Amino acid sequence: MYYLLRQKSQLKRWAAGILLLIGCQQVNAQLRDALNLPDHDDKKYYLGIGLIYNNARFQVSQHPQFLSNDSVMVVEPENVGGFGLAGIHTLRLSPRFEVRAIFPQLLFAYKNLTYHIKYPDASKNESAIMTKKVESILLGVPVHIKFRSDRINNFRVYMFGGGKFEYDLASNSTARKAEDLVKLKKYDFGVEAGIGFNFYFPVFILSPEIKVSNGISNIHSRDVNLKYSSSIDKLNSRMIVFSLIFEG
Repeated sequence: MYYLLRQKSQLKRWAAGILLLIGCQQVNAQLRDALNLPDHDDKKYYLGIGLIYNNARFQVSQHPQFLSNDSVMVVEPENVGGFGLAGIHTLRLSPRFEVRAIFPQLLFAYKNLTYHIKYPDASKNESAIMTKKVESILLGVPVHIKFRSDRINNFRVYMFGGGKFEYDLASNSTARKAEDLVKLKKYDFGVEAGIGFNFYFPVFILSPEIKVSNGISNIHSRDVNLKYSSSIDKLNSRMIVFSLIFEG
């Protein structure tokens, strides 16, 4: 009788274990069914498209001859908004890390400079305060390393950092009639860093992100003979970029 009771107790424990295992599998299946795009994290490579808003300005470094300039008293950069489009290419390296190349990235950026003129030239329609509008059409290739958090249901946070190369399609560095212009070089290099959020929907992933993009090269093509150019030594681009990225 003792042997039979012992066997019966073991059978109960085995039955309870099997029922618990079946229950856990059912719960996992229900949770998996509640996830949108549950197999997306298994993709080695995927594409996306980005809609971009940028707020850009110059960081101005005055030339040593600025103090001896009797025409321009102050040069102030202004923040101006722009927009753009981008193609997103992402390669998964591990569950935590991805490498992302943004190509092509086309940005329409506006970076204005306000000059305070000591002796305005009325014959050239100058006033005491002059604003020079500098437009750039930037074809860029940023490359980032992304660090991703764990996925919480249909939400994830990620951070990224990397570098960029940009070519200015609207560069005026070779312009001949440049008396009223601030000349810019065609090429720029920079560093970028930011944070983003993945929201998983049934057929796509929406990722709003914000980043800081700073140029590290001097893009000013200085001309000592031009009033609006000679007072400036270096111009470095500064940009805050907000993107809405759609991936699948």
